[in-house]
Amino acid sequence: MNDNTPLGPGLTSSTMHPWSDDARGMLFGLAGVAIFSLTLPFTRMAVTELDPTFVALGRALVAALLAGIWLRWRRAPFPPRASWLPLALVAAGCVIGFPWLTSIAMQTLPAAHGAVLVGILPLATALFAALRGHEKPSKGFWATALTGSALVILFALRQSGGSLQMADILMLIAVALAALGYAEGGRLAQTMGGLAVISWALVLSAPLLLPLLLVRLSTHSWSHGPAIGSLSAWIGFAYVSVFSMFIGFVFWYRGMALGGVARVGQVQLMQPFLSLLGASVLLGEALAWSTMLFALAVIGVVAFGRSMSVRR
Repeated sequence: MNDNTPLGPGLTSSTMHPWSDDARGMLFGLAGVAIFSLTLPFTRMAVTELDPTFVALGRALVAALLAGIWLRWRRAPFPPRASWLPLALVAAGCVIGFPWLTSIAMQTLPAAHGAVLVGILPLATALFAALRGHEKPSKGFWATALTGSALVILFALRQSGGSLQMADILMLIAVALAALGYAEGGRLAQTMGGLAVISWALVLSAPLLLPLLLVRLSTHSWSHGPAIGSLSAWIGFAYVSVFSMFIGFVFWYRGMALGGVARVGQVQLMQPFLSLLGASVLLGEALAWSTMLFALAVIGVVAFGRSMSVRR
C-alpha cells in the first residue's frame, strides 16, 4: 500500500498518517535497531556453549521456517526475476555472512567490543546505496556520517589498545556484508514490503543452508554442544533466530523503504551503545562513563545528520 491509497471518501493512507514518511521511517528504523542491538550479546550467550557454525546456520533455518509459514499464509507470489539478484545479496549479507562471521568472532571478543565495530554499519550502508545508484547523499550528509563513524572507530581502537585482532577483521567483513544486504533490502522493500523481502531471502537460502548444517552435524564433535548447552545458551539461540533474523528486519526494511536507506541507516549509529547496555545487563560486562559520553556524541551526530539532504 502506498501513501495515496484510497481508504474511503476523502481519505487516503497519507491522511491517516500525520507524520511524514521520514519521521515514520526513523521510528520503524529505531525499532529495528533496538531489536538488532541485542544480537551480539545473545550471540555471545549462545556461542559460549554452542558451536558457532550451528548457531549461524541454525538461526537462519529457524527464521526460514517462520518466513515460509508467513509466505504460505499470505499466499505470496514468487518474486519477479528482477528481484532475484537483490534477494541473493540480502541472503549473502544478512542471512549467511553476518550471522556466520559474528558467531565465530563472538567466541573470543566481548559483546561490548564487537558492538562498537558494528557502529560503522550506517556509513557502509550509505556507501553501498550510493555505489548501487539508489541514492545520492549530499556532502553534508557524508560529513556527518564520517564524523559519527570516526567516533565509533576511535572508541573501538581505544577499547582494544590501538590494534585489531583477527576477530576484529571478521567483524568488519561481517559489517560490510550486512551493509550490502541492508542497502539492497531497503530498496527492494519499497516495492515488495519489508516482511516479504526478508522472508524470501530466508526461504531461498534454506536449500543451501540445510545441507551445510547437516554436514556440520555429521562431522563435528559435540562434546561441548549443542546438545548439552545450558538454558541461557538456548535462550540466546532463540533470540537471534526469531528476533535478529526475522522480526527485526520487518521494522528495519519498512523504515528504510519509508525514509530512505542512507538516512534511516544513520539510526544504526546508536546500535553499539544499545548493545553495550544489553551486554551490561545480560552478560555483566562493564559499562564505563566514557562509553556513555561517546553515546551522547554519536546520538548528536545522528540527530544533526537527519537535516542533511539525500536525493532518492
